[in-house]
Amino acid sequence: MEKPYFVHEKGMCDSDKVGKGTRVWAFAHVMAGAVIGKECNIGEGCYVEGGAVVGNHCTLKNGVAVWDRVTLEDYVFLGPNAVLTNDYMPRCRVKKSPDDFLPTLLREGCTIGANATIVCGITIGKNAMIGAGSVITRNVPDHALVFGNPARMHGYVCVCGEKMEPGVPCECGKLYRLQIGKVLEVKTNKA
Repeated sequence: MEKPYFVHEKGMCDSDKVGKGTRVWAFAHVMAGAVIGKECNIGEGCYVEGGAVVGNHCTLKNGVAVWDRVTLEDYVFLGPNAVLTNDYMPRCRVKKSPDDFLPTLLREGCTIGANATIVCGITIGKNAMIGAGSVITRNVPDHALVFGNPARMHGYVCVCGEKMEPGVPCECGKLYRLQIGKVLEVKTNKA
């Protein structure tokens, strides 16, 4: 019986929890137990460990590894060679079970730039944008634009990805406001 997803002839997919329309490209390996949503793109050389969860419509560009206890919600984009971790104090001599790893959560619509590193135990907020090469050492709020090493916040981004100011309409027509440190969409302008 034909599977409802695509695996390149040089890719491996051991999981039976892969959504319809997902594509697993050459030299990528999805381990048994991994959960992959529908319409995802798992690029060349990616690795998804058995305890990882990848939501719907996610993109993992080439060279990304998603480890146990890492969860990607829907529409998450991981740029080439983005680095996720799950062990805050790794040692070869000390064997740990996945229960010892720190969970990492990438909320819906966030983007992680190429070669960025996400230290485990972190939550990246909805629609946040992480600049290429950044090192994320603490939680990132919704819609935040962060970059640097260590990464610092440099403003806010709209769901469309453009930098925006709360209270000023984005070029796409969306309008946001700040409320107690959170960004809230107020309305969509129909001009």
